[in-house]
Parts: sequence; structure tokens; C-alpha cells
Amino acid sequence: MENVDILIIGGGAIGVTSAYYLLQQGRSVTLVEKGTIGAGSSYGNAGLIVPSYSIPLAAPGVLSHGLKWMGNAESPFYVKPRFSPALLSWLWRFWRHSNASWVRQATPILYQLGKTSLHLYDRIVSEESVACHYQQTGLLEIYRSRAGFEEGKAAAKTLQHYGVVSQLLDGHAVPAKVPHIQPGVAGGVYFPNDAHIDPALFVRQLAQIATRRGADIRTHTEVIGLSSNGEKVTTVHTTRGDFCPQQIVIAGGAWSPDIGRDLSVSLPIQPAKGYSITIRRPEDFPDLPLILEEAKVAVTPMGEHLRFAGTLELAGLDLHINRRRVEAIHQAAETFLQMTLLEDDIVEIWRGLRPCTPDGLPIIGAPSGWKNVIIAAGHCMLGISLAPVTGRLVAQIAAGRHLPVLSPLLQPDRFH
Repeated sequence: MENVDILIIGGGAIGVTSAYYLLQQGRSVTLVEKGTIGAGSSYGNAGLIVPSYSIPLAAPGVLSHGLKWMGNAESPFYVKPRFSPALLSWLWRFWRHSNASWVRQATPILYQLGKTSLHLYDRIVSEESVACHYQQTGLLEIYRSRAGFEEGKAAAKTLQHYGVVSQLLDGHAVPAKVPHIQPGVAGGVYFPNDAHIDPALFVRQLAQIATRRGADIRTHTEVIGLSSNGEKVTTVHTTRGDFCPQQIVIAGGAWSPDIGRDLSVSLPIQPAKGYSITIRRPEDFPDLPLILEEAKVAVTPMGEHLRFAGTLELAGLDLHINRRRVEAIHQAAETFLQMTLLEDDIVEIWRGLRPCTPDGLPIIGAPSGWKNVIIAAGHCMLGISLAPVTGRLVAQIAAGRHLPVLSPLLQPDRFH
């Protein structure tokens, strides 16, 4: 058994940024990851850093769209038919939060987190010289239908109330920004302050920086159980030995509920499978990420590559690749853009499990009844976007600081 100061469980963006900020506070950090660093949902996602995405997943209209989509395996939102009490409970809570009142509560929290995280990204990339194709070129949402564009304009107006800057573009102005666009688009919404990165490069390089500064990172080390005495976790059992930590951080993404099960901590997180297709980037494609809105597909330039990422599939802890979901991304690309995703141009097809809470807010905080446990999970589609601010909050919580900025709506106990 090894005695350690603070043990982080999870080597994705949240776990690695937590290690980075804990080291800045002088803590001794050990991180365990069941696979390799950044190999989970931090690897092949869209890489967007988006304060503009501050309206929670649980919002009015989402459920009505979802009910139409969820039986279609090629739709943006798909629920794999199965009996699962955890899924049914999650869907019930999601329905209860899908209202305007909840949006008014959650949006300013997500925006404050997103704005702070964008600032922290800028500092980390510049101060640490992280080569991850970081660019702050904004984000353009593209709408093909008039009804979709009206919804986009309404969402932009809501966001402007909280401070999110945007510009409306008509159907003639969109092709001026994106020459590859198919004719006939209804319009677009441009968010000039958003940014993007190659997420895998960022996480891996930050992990290397943490290692050079003293972090002990153990890959291929899976947590298989927790033992406790009173209000403290005393032992973390792994496939490569036991650890006796002073504090633990659970940052296991979609696997966090399993990790926390021995603590009887309720973490209603559903794994939401997302897919991406990475291709060789056309030479004339701009440095501007896009959202193909009706298809819910992001298009992100990453150096010499271009990534198409999207879809949300509630299928449990299932990493099987559904070819119909991949084909839906192909179709979206060809519907919105004047390009064909040829097999010879494809670099990689990927899937990963996003950890989604039913209210659309992450879980950041110490659960009641435990004196040495911090949870940082459930970021839905915003894990990369909110990673630095989450890591810094974890470090501040570990130091025992009182954080008035940390809303009770982010606390683990809100689901009791």
C-alpha cells in the first residue's frame, strides 16, 4: 500500500487540469487512469472552448425535439431501447429541468464558468507554450431552415442578456465567411469570443508538464473499489496496488458513478456516446469552427486536420461503433458543405462517452458526509470547454477555501 497526499482518479481533461492547479498550490499529486492519458472523451471531441454554449442541455424544446429523434438511430439524439431504472430516472429528472425557469438559473453559472475557463486557457497556452492549435477565431452556427434560424436568433438574444456577444448573419453573409457552404442557408449566428484546440494535444502536453513538476501519473491503473473509515476514504484499491490518500478527486467522467458507488454518493450521470470523423483538412478551409445546427454537428479545424463531431446516443457504457451514427455525420457534412468525406481522406473515426447530468450542469464539490472526497464530473458536452476552471476549483476546494462563486447548483448533494 502506498501513502499519497492527493489521489486523482481519471486522466482526462478534468483530472489533468486538476493535477496542474494542485501542483501550483504545492500539493503532492498522484493520478491514476485506467487507460492512457486523454484517451477517453477528451480525445476525439470537437475541441471547442465555448462560453456561447451556456444554455444547459436541459432546456425548453430539447425534449420535444428529442422525442421525435430518439427512435431514429441516425438522428442527433438517440436513446437505445433498453430497460434501465437509472436511465428512466435520468430522463425523468431531465424532463423536470427542461423549462425556462431552470434556464434562467443555470445559464449565468455556465457562462461564468465558460468565460473564466477561456481566460485560463489563454494563460496556460501562452505561459506553458502548449502547442495544441489553440485559436480564438470565434464560432459560427449555420442554419439551413428558416425555423431553425429563428430558434438560433432567440437563443442568441437570451445569451446576450447574460453578456454573450453575438452577430446575426443573413443567408448571403454566411458564404462570405465559409466559402465551402452549400447554397440556400437561412442564416447564421457568429460568436466572436469562442476558441478551439486539438483536445488530445492539450491534455497530453499538460500531463507532461505536470509530470515534470512532480506529478506521479500511473496509466493502465483501474480503480476497483474504495474503502472508508467514518467520514474518510482510507484506501483506493486498483488493479496495480492499493493507495492510502489524504484526499481523493473523482474525475472519472462517465465512469464516476461506478467509482463513487462504494461511498453511496448519488451521481446521476448517463454516458452519452458521441462520434467524430477526422479528415485531412482542405487547404482553403478557414480557421473558423462551425456548428451545422439542424444536424448538431461541429466542424473544427485542427492544424492539418478537420474534425466533424456530434450526435448524442444514450446507450449505457457501450463503446460499440454504430455505423448509422457515423453515416449521419457524413450526411450532415455533405448537406451543409460543398465537400464529400472520401474514405481516402479519413484519418480516424472515433467514439467516446460524455458524462451527462440530467440538469446540464457539472458536478463540482465535496459530497456531504465525506471529509476527503472531491467530485469533478458530469460536464456533458463541455468537458474540454470547462476543464481549466474546474481544475482550478478542485484545487481551491482541496485547500479548504470558501468559494462564493461556487454555486450550490454545482454541488453533488443537489441530487439527493
